[in-house]
Amino acid sequence: MTLEPVAEGVLVHESECIQSRATVVLGPSGALVVDPGITRAELAGIAAALRELEQPAVAAFATHPDWDHVLWHEALGEAPRFGTAACATAMAELRARSGWQEELAPWLPPEFVDDIPLELLGLITAVPDASTHVPWDGSAVRILEHRGHAAGHAALLVEERGVLIAGDMVSDILVPFLDMGGPDPIGDYLAGLDVLEGVTDAAEAFVPGHGSVGDGAELRARIALDRAYVTALRDGREPDDPRIGPSAPLDWMADVHRAQADALARRPLVE
Repeated sequence: MTLEPVAEGVLVHESECIQSRATVVLGPSGALVVDPGITRAELAGIAAALRELEQPAVAAFATHPDWDHVLWHEALGEAPRFGTAACATAMAELRARSGWQEELAPWLPPEFVDDIPLELLGLITAVPDASTHVPWDGSAVRILEHRGHAAGHAALLVEERGVLIAGDMVSDILVPFLDMGGPDPIGDYLAGLDVLEGVTDAAEAFVPGHGSVGDGAELRARIALDRAYVTALRDGREPDDPRIGPSAPLDWMADVHRAQADALARRPLVE
């Protein structure tokens, strides 16, 4: 298992599953682990790498309530696992439903389904009311909540290290996945991009939930690419976007795009 540095005291792991990114922020008594995943072996490998660094997991954060961002493994221990209130509520409601594992099954990638540990999925504690930062004893990590991708989505800014952990936005392999269950998928996503843009001057590096990490200039370029995609959907135009073109990294992304465009065409306009 390899944890690659993106800044002093900030390390990332790339999963074989859709280039999912786990981020580790080292602290004085242990590590903050953000969005760990995806398979049992990967999660256990992150735990082993932290042991080698003498940095046990002392806190965790889930950027949003999608299954691939709320996983955990017993090898990581019993650190508090934080998320926004909306994230924690969504996970509590999911786990309260009978047969929730079967409910998730269609969303799991078939090539990894037998290796994804669901036992500890979604055991998220809401950050205290009015919290602006992750409650842990390490570097100040600011919570930037919005609902651009999902209700309860939050990016994190590791302030002292200049690293933005972006959650499921600003990816170079995935187009923006809109929150079709929300009241205003387009407006919410554009507002979320505004939140990220508001911290670009403080971000020297960023980590997307899926895809390649980058520097501040690349972050600005990705925000612009995401905004162009979303505004094209809003205006009923076909986006000129390399993530859905003939050289797209993922051949199924064009199907995702088409499904989103069709779903938006069926929605009433938001005034």
